[in-house]
Amino acid sequence: MKRMILTAFVTLMVAGNAPPLPAANQTLVLASTTSTLDSGLFDILLPPFEKRFACTVKVIAVGTGQAMRLARDGNADVLLVHDRQAEEKFVAEGFGVERLDVMHNDFVLVGPPADPAGVRGRPASEALRRIAAARAPFVSRGDESGTHKKELSLWRAAGIPPAGDWYMESGSGQEATLRIANEKKAHCLVDRATWLAHEKEADAIAILAEGDLCLYNPYSVIVVSRERFPWLNAGLAARFADFVRSSEGQAIIRDFGKDKYGTALFFPDVVR
Repeated sequence: MKRMILTAFVTLMVAGNAPPLPAANQTLVLASTTSTLDSGLFDILLPPFEKRFACTVKVIAVGTGQAMRLARDGNADVLLVHDRQAEEKFVAEGFGVERLDVMHNDFVLVGPPADPAGVRGRPASEALRRIAAARAPFVSRGDESGTHKKELSLWRAAGIPPAGDWYMESGSGQEATLRIANEKKAHCLVDRATWLAHEKEADAIAILAEGDLCLYNPYSVIVVSRERFPWLNAGLAARFADFVRSSEGQAIIRDFGKDKYGTALFFPDVVR
């Protein structure tokens, strides 16, 4: 059963400097992306951590931008997000302890299989230029999420400011945006994990463009600063960051999805 997400991921602390572990049965608030929730990853990743530390992880699944705003207000213990530039700024401004790599996947461009805009197999920039030239329907998340920011960066690289009645903003998470794109037989940028998890439901659209290096999608964990927000559950957050980067956590990430989809939905980034 998918979880409601309430916290921010915690960065790995230097040995000996981690705050004391809180008492059992406490709660960790994890603020993360809708893609990690929609894919079902947390249903597999969180129970072993909760069992080991006798705790509950409450997940707040929102766009990366909103997740960081929650953390900036001291309302999340740890983050698991995917917008590297914003993550580095978050840490540089003293809101996070450290940005630590966890995993990656990639984005794909989906659209109607008939491909009226002629984008199939094209590099991302050319595909977007063709969509704009044809005024082919495109659904954007429009929510300042990591996916939305990636999409906007791709439009900039293509030299096109997307605007017009062909360009729509859902203001919603990845799963809802994908559903709208399917209903309208429109194009959409989606992370591969969410696509694989919902591909069978998206019967009116298919992958048209993929594999471009600019579609790489890294995720990181960041422990929110205890110095800035003394009330945060920093000890448990640090241990969560350690867990998702541990051999056990990375193995869960590596194997997740293989039995159901025939391929992993995420790929671990920590070399042990």
